Amino acid sequence: MQTSRIITLLFLLLLCAAHAQTKKPRARDLKIPFDGTPGKFNAITDVPGVEVGQKTIIKGNGKLEVGKGPVRTGVTAVFPLGKNSIDRVFASWFTLNGNGEMTGTTWIDESGCLGSPILITNTHSVGTVRDAVIQWYVNKNLSEGGYSGDYSLPVVAETWDGFLNDINGFHVKQQDVFEAMQGATSGPVAEGNVGGGTGMIVHSFKGGIGTSSRIVETKIGNYTVGVLVQANYGSRNQLTIAGVPVGKEITDLMPTEGKPDEDQGSIIVVAATDAPFLPHQLHRLVKRVALGVGAMGGRGGNTSGDIFIAFSTANPEAGAMDKLASLKMFPNEMINPFFEAVTQATEESIVNAMVAAETMVGVNGNKVYAIPHDRLIEVMKKYNRLK
Repeated sequence: MQTSRIITLLFLLLLCAAHAQTKKPRARDLKIPFDGTPGKFNAITDVPGVEVGQKTIIKGNGKLEVGKGPVRTGVTAVFPLGKNSIDRVFASWFTLNGNGEMTGTTWIDESGCLGSPILITNTHSVGTVRDAVIQWYVNKNLSEGGYSGDYSLPVVAETWDGFLNDINGFHVKQQDVFEAMQGATSGPVAEGNVGGGTGMIVHSFKGGIGTSSRIVETKIGNYTVGVLVQANYGSRNQLTIAGVPVGKEITDLMPTEGKPDEDQGSIIVVAATDAPFLPHQLHRLVKRVALGVGAMGGRGGNTSGDIFIAFSTANPEAGAMDKLASLKMFPNEMINPFFEAVTQATEESIVNAMVAAETMVGVNGNKVYAIPHDRLIEVMKKYNRLK
């Protein structure tokens, strides 16, 4: 009996050790300083109700064979009120530079509401993912007439991963989308080379998915702002982290091919809050996302698709269709701390994506390096940002 307990204990210790070894570091693990107070998970899922699911697709190596690989791509899904909810939320969106795609935004402009999850993938898989979202809801038999003003016009966004991924091979399939959506949960969110961010590049380092959150304390209550990014933008020489010109200090480890110094690529940002913001206030909030991207060195270059969306999980009657809705509205005179919060969380989300990402080799041996943690720490110390 005693031997059995010892074996069980050893097994549990081994599991814990394995988890510790595989857990990806985050920016705060490197002691990088950020303003603001994060939530429990420092993730978009700190906003109550929000769930995130991801499917990562990595297959093959070597020379590009269109339709066969190598494959470095995936799907990320964000549900404002969880995968089992069909309720609408107030929403708005903004584009800093429009060389990109986010479907469903025309109806968001018109209605002020979001009635579908937000999915992010690679540029050439938007159609497949959009159709799969519709099919996922059709399978649930939610609409007798076959049309829904919500899930018939889902929100699907993209960034380009063709440097590492066989993007013309259309490797994201319906089942991959289903798995990302069905696997959505609250709690910690995987970052770096995962989901839609699998093959992405940021400031000529490996990029991908990143997330962060901020607690906003006001005299009428405490609220949360959460952000999730798919970062795939920016030139190296403009990279700035916590005010430090990191890109001017770490000038090597460039991608093996391509034009890494051009501000090309894209970034998709999803911002969430549980503060009772109406659509016009969410539009004010989502525009401030651009300030966080700018703080990192993003300039919205000509070939970049910088597209952002924000929603509020408050106001449960936002989607009322047959009655007068009772709504709450946060005062505009107290909104400034939320502008700061979304800017801070955007910046930290991008750094988290970089810190969690790992060096990746893709099509034709193209290689993108992860930002070296030890050298990043040295640079931060050089500028007196770390002790």
